[in-house]
Amino acid sequence: MALATSVFAATASAPAPQIPRKAPEFVFKMADKSQQLLSMYKGKTIVLGFFYTTCPHCQKTAQVLTEIQKEYAPKGVQMIAAVFDQGAEQRVVEFHNGLGLNFPVGVSDTRTVLEYLQFPVDDPYFVPILVFIDKRGMIRSQYIGDEKFLGHQEVNIRAEIDKMLKSTTTTTSAAAPKTPKS
Repeated sequence: MALATSVFAATASAPAPQIPRKAPEFVFKMADKSQQLLSMYKGKTIVLGFFYTTCPHCQKTAQVLTEIQKEYAPKGVQMIAAVFDQGAEQRVVEFHNGLGLNFPVGVSDTRTVLEYLQFPVDDPYFVPILVFIDKRGMIRSQYIGDEKFLGHQEVNIRAEIDKMLKSTTTTTSAAAPKTPKS
């Protein structure tokens, strides 16, 4: 399967999305018909995945996120995903449980996902899609079917998370008042 380049590049019909930008609210429809909000994870570093339930690349990425979640959860990192292919509502439980995922997976629709990404609804897109949101609620990067990024996804995902965690720590440390020496 050929993968597209990241959404950092402008398409013929629209400019590239603004990065960084404030992460807008996103509503996930869960399998039990309840709704979960992205804002429920305020203060955490978030990796937000958008997947097709039937896509083998998406399934692999979801499993990679499960492994990374185990390691990074104690550091305040949360993986979340929304599936948005046709029929996803009927397959979301199988996708989640069948892959042994350890993070919430809800359902959305194509228009909502692409608008969230600031990606033209009429342009072709590829999955999987990953969005990295820092603890302050800022989207720091997003990748839409990016072959280069996903070709080494475990290393690249960890690097993106580490960069956001380091940035938050550096900012917090720099802002902390200095105690005078006696």
